[in-house]
Amino acid sequence: MTPPPSRRRAPGMSVEERRAMIVAVALPLVAEYGAAVTTSQIARAAGIGEATVFRAFKDKDEVLDACVAEAVGTDHVLRELASISLDEPLPVRLTEAAEALRAHLERLGTVIGALRASGHRRGREPGAGPRRDDGGPPGGGDGPSRGDNGPPRDGDGPPRDGRAESAAVLRNAVVELIEPDRAAFRLSPEKVASAFLGLLFTRLQTPLAAADAPLTPDELIDVLLHGALHHSRSTG
Repeated sequence: MTPPPSRRRAPGMSVEERRAMIVAVALPLVAEYGAAVTTSQIARAAGIGEATVFRAFKDKDEVLDACVAEAVGTDHVLRELASISLDEPLPVRLTEAAEALRAHLERLGTVIGALRASGHRRGREPGAGPRRDDGGPPGGGDGPSRGDNGPPRDGDGPPRDGRAESAAVLRNAVVELIEPDRAAFRLSPEKVASAFLGLLFTRLQTPLAAADAPLTPDELIDVLLHGALHHSRSTG
């Protein structure tokens, strides 16, 4: 009798792949619970044992910091912008870009806001051990984090030079979307991209009264490309 073929185990994840998977699962939980999320919640959502979380991360703080880094990072939104077809009309390209950037900024704001509201301060002093409430490996307890009850550090967001670098990377990605229509503009694609991002970020970050609805993406693109005046009206 021929023996049955042996089953091959699926190749395991590398540490980096496992970390990325855990962060992807943890992000919506962090957005909902802030620093009060537990590693057991994250493990259940990922379908893994809690010990597996601590084979990829030192403690819960390291998970939270990785979530902040992922939310702040531009890799995801850059992939979204790069996927926009240059064969689409310019208004369609810019509308899709506006939606991708809106989703990126909203995710960033939700994650950072939830962590700040729950008292999480990104990073720790060099050489400091795990905090009692930071969710160390199983056996050390993983109750909800109570936070530090102090003001959030500036480290909650990207460093200042990191922000400038992120802004430049995003502007360059928008320039690539505009470049095919360079001849149609009175300004350079770089200036148009800066104006687009300025309008978009102001729209998303400025608190308005309920009656003062912000520009829709279509309205924003229309103002950028055609201005706010009726075309038949003379500007003198």
